[in-house]
Amino acid sequence: MSEQEIINDRSIEVRTYFVRGRNALVARGDFSQIYVDYYLHLADYGLQVKSDAAEYAKSALAAITLHCASRPRTERIAWTVNFQTPLLNVFAAGDNPAGTVVASVYTENVKVAEHGLFFSDTVRGVEAPRRSVVDFSGSNFFDAAERYYQHSEQRPGRFFNFTDDDFVLVGGQPDCDVEWLLALDEAGVRGLDEQEELSLLEQRYYRFECGCTQDRMMRVLESVFKQDPEGLFGDEPLIRMSCPRCSAKHVITREALEAHAEITRRQSEV
Repeated sequence: MSEQEIINDRSIEVRTYFVRGRNALVARGDFSQIYVDYYLHLADYGLQVKSDAAEYAKSALAAITLHCASRPRTERIAWTVNFQTPLLNVFAAGDNPAGTVVASVYTENVKVAEHGLFFSDTVRGVEAPRRSVVDFSGSNFFDAAERYYQHSEQRPGRFFNFTDDDFVLVGGQPDCDVEWLLALDEAGVRGLDEQEELSLLEQRYYRFECGCTQDRMMRVLESVFKQDPEGLFGDEPLIRMSCPRCSAKHVITREALEAHAEITRRQSEV
């Protein structure tokens, strides 16, 4: 799929710049549209998320989108972040080839531990997935992401709120002026255009989208259904499941899953 094909009226633009003389990369985007679509998604599926928990999802959407924009176009990235204070899990994923991002927050059945954990899974093209795990303390998503940069990416990465829903990532590149980057504050970021020489690298486009269609959910259940249909449905004519990526609720009837399995069987025989 070409970039032009994935751009629509719900996409946001993220621009990346190279800071000459500092050897740093800047990624910036206004997330207003993505936030609108996140809340519309909650409303469409009747999902109840408290405002303070929703702020974690919004931070995660900004952070992973900016991170994706700074990474190769073939990468797909997923973050699972466990906070201990408050006790919740945040999931965020970005798909560079598709130009999509998604996030959700879970406050039930969250593991209690001595510290928070930041899990990152990255797939580049057809390569095997790479996972890294970093521990952290605190309750700020951007602070947790910055610690991930420091210990997993092994380079500094700073997140800033430029204005309202406009966020910025400044990441170190080889031979970066680390002292300058670590000393940056919000005022310094707002003055980058005047104080530093910036060269535009790319413009990428992202939209809020999970892609968990009914068909995809049935494909997930199909192998289990073939092995143990009674164990899957019991005496019920349908099952309800939630997407682990976006929490969307799906209702799968036994009749529909049987038909889906039959279509798959016939296609395999062709």
